[in-house]
Amino acid sequence: MQLDIRNYYEVLLMEILSDEGLLDELPENYLADLACITLNQLPVRYIHHLVDTYFYDDLNEQEQMRREIYHALEKSRAFLKSKLVKDDETTA
Repeated sequence: MQLDIRNYYEVLLMEILSDEGLLDELPENYLADLACITLNQLPVRYIHHLVDTYFYDDLNEQEQMRREIYHALEKSRAFLKSKLVKDDETTA
């Protein structure tokens, strides 16, 4: 049996990456690393239907989740940037 469940933080992260234009701007491998590192910092919230979250969640809870994602995303970008600098220094 295949269940159609998703992590709501993953859905919100993809929305944010799209809204920020990062899905079109950044290389696919970098985006995958960025998404994984970001999601690993966040709690998991599974949903069955996306429409359910809009009906049952209050606006404050959704805004809090977005703030958490932006904070984790900022940390992830800094981490990946520092890794790229270190990699550049070791190959130079």
